[in-house]
Amino acid sequence: MPQTILRLETRGQGLTEFTREAEAFVRGARLDEGLLTLFVRHTSCSLLVQENADPDVRRDLLAFFQRLVPPSDNPSMRFMVHTTEGPDDMPAHVKSALTTVSLGIPVVGGRLALGTWQGIYLFEHRDRPHRREVVLHLSP
Repeated sequence: MPQTILRLETRGQGLTEFTREAEAFVRGARLDEGLLTLFVRHTSCSLLVQENADPDVRRDLLAFFQRLVPPSDNPSMRFMVHTTEGPDDMPAHVKSALTTVSLGIPVVGGRLALGTWQGIYLFEHRDRPHRREVVLHLSP
């Protein structure tokens, strides 16, 4: 069963698309049907399948999550206890808990069964750039 680890560089909060890398991995495995499992090895970012045609979707998602879970130094977040790693850390953990750290995408005819406008994203929840690892595992 093929497996690899992708290393993705983020620029801080936002969505980083890596659909092409996942598609290349699936093509290289030459498996006609199966399931691609993706797992991010971090607790302050997450994975999403989301629209990849209009960049406004990514901007709106980021704005929504920033409004939903503001930094811990925001007066509305005074109840946060875990603050030693900065005001963006605990909110990043909350955002990750609200989304997901793993995805399963069917492989049909040797290709990911994504819809026309769907892409695979790492959703970075920290302010600073980070190097993130995503495990890709393909099973028949």
